[in-house]
Amino acid sequence: MSSPVSGSDAGKVGLATAIAIVVANMIGTGVFGSLGFQVAGIPSGFPILVLWLVGGIISFCGAVCYAELASIFPKSGGEYHLLSKAWNPFIGFLAGWLSVTVGFAAPVAANAALLGGYMGSITGIPSLWFGIPVVVLVALVHLGKLSSIGIFQSGFTYAKVALILVLGLLAFIVGTAQPVSFLPKEGDGQLIASGGFAISLVYVLYAYTGWNAATYMMDEVRRPEKTVPLALLIGTAFVTVLYVFINLAFLYSTPIEKMAGQAEVGLIAAEAILGPKGGMIMGILISFGLISTISSMTWAGPRVSAAIGRDHARFQILGKLNKNGVPALAVLLQAAIVILLVASATFEQLINYVQALLTISSLMVVIGLVVLRVRRPDLHRPYRAWGYPVTPLIFGCLSLYVLWFQIQQKTVEFLYGLGTLGLGVVIYFLFVKPPVSADKAES
Repeated sequence: MSSPVSGSDAGKVGLATAIAIVVANMIGTGVFGSLGFQVAGIPSGFPILVLWLVGGIISFCGAVCYAELASIFPKSGGEYHLLSKAWNPFIGFLAGWLSVTVGFAAPVAANAALLGGYMGSITGIPSLWFGIPVVVLVALVHLGKLSSIGIFQSGFTYAKVALILVLGLLAFIVGTAQPVSFLPKEGDGQLIASGGFAISLVYVLYAYTGWNAATYMMDEVRRPEKTVPLALLIGTAFVTVLYVFINLAFLYSTPIEKMAGQAEVGLIAAEAILGPKGGMIMGILISFGLISTISSMTWAGPRVSAAIGRDHARFQILGKLNKNGVPALAVLLQAAIVILLVASATFEQLINYVQALLTISSLMVVIGLVVLRVRRPDLHRPYRAWGYPVTPLIFGCLSLYVLWFQIQQKTVEFLYGLGTLGLGVVIYFLFVKPPVSADKAES
């Protein structure tokens, strides 16, 4: 029997919806679009399997660390709030700036672009005619009541998970087995040790991005200090299993040469499994499945803008709520940025542009956990990171490994990201004043 909802928690969402937010944030373009870029450089089953397992391990270790900080500082804002508390307001603001400008907008744009790509491949209509209207319609949904948003989010998320399970099962039941081995064979070790493996891990980590999603809207979750850590851990573990399953299914049933270098891997695999007509139907369903990811990031991202408006007088307008308790201007601002990105960038450029910055931001949060363990052992911790200090060490080392190769081989995109960060520094020193109200009890 569920416990009664207190007055202060009335209208807020529970654990099931919080898990759905995490799952929906994670399952998007990555699982339906990144395998093609991986097999182009690593045409072997076992290294691909290792890729997805390593990505899951990194993400779960990150979720373990975020869960502790979220239990200590249970307010909305994600990295913006957590880094402001664990480090200082300047670092927190920069993380928030990245989230507001590209951290959510770029992944939403990538999902919208892939949705448009799927539908465009099926119908022959330009992809923008699908991607942009979906962004607008989802933004309008997120101006409504929180309960309605929760129903919309959960419905599309559960439907997407069911779709992935059905597609994976069909791959093994009716698909044609390909000459691919998921056991180690000669040459696999060299592939795993190569720079191509590290770059492919960038795409995998992009697919896992979103495991921290519930930390962005903690103010809208019942008993956030307990619910959010559980949502992070359960959601991340579930998606890891699902990702390994569906990628094995794609590799089992679809020729690698057909997927290599292609973004619409889900559509290609569906056609290989079910034929052209079945693939067309599955492609349409996959496109609808991407709506849940667009929705979850449309929910999470504007809460960072609202948190900045909550704390800084110059940006108070971003925190203004409409009659439904939603930061409407923040939702519309993110939608506008998304539309600009959809119209001007490619799927691969968006991933490479944002991933290094997201890696650095999440790495700072995990380091912040260690710093607080040393400096503030007195803080009340409703949840303590499992496996500490091994889990933050795993996350930190593997994140640095990927970041090194990413900066080395995607230097131009990384420099664009640094330019965005530099603009945030300018904005901070020109416009940001001390917080309107600082919660001294939490600092």
